[in-house]
Amino acid sequence: MLGPMDAAQAIADLEEISPQVRDVVVIGVDGVPAGSNLTDEALAGRLADGARRLIENAEAFRPGVAQLEVATLAGSVFVVRDGDRMIAATTTPEPTVGLVFYDLKTCLRSIERPARAPDTEEPVDDAAS
Repeated sequence: MLGPMDAAQAIADLEEISPQVRDVVVIGVDGVPAGSNLTDEALAGRLADGARRLIENAEAFRPGVAQLEVATLAGSVFVVRDGDRMIAATTTPEPTVGLVFYDLKTCLRSIERPARAPDTEEPVDDAAS
């Protein structure tokens, strides 16, 4: 993952380097899936919604949550937050936790952020006063 890319390419790269990862969804600023490897949009939406709820509940106990893992007998659910975006993934049982977190962070940070509208206000020149 070299430079900014779209979510589909970043997820494809993630799948290639992280065989423990199964289902992946990138959650945009608006809370809606911005990309996923799931072909079923409803399933991608459920994973995104579950990730948001996990973060919200964790925030109630420990504000400033950046990442979390929920381990089950069937595998784990990972959520990583970077600013106002998130990525969530399911894994096989007993994943290498540190490596999955690293790969998810790298994937999320490699995704190109949407362009922002330019500011319409002129900058104030304090030196002119």
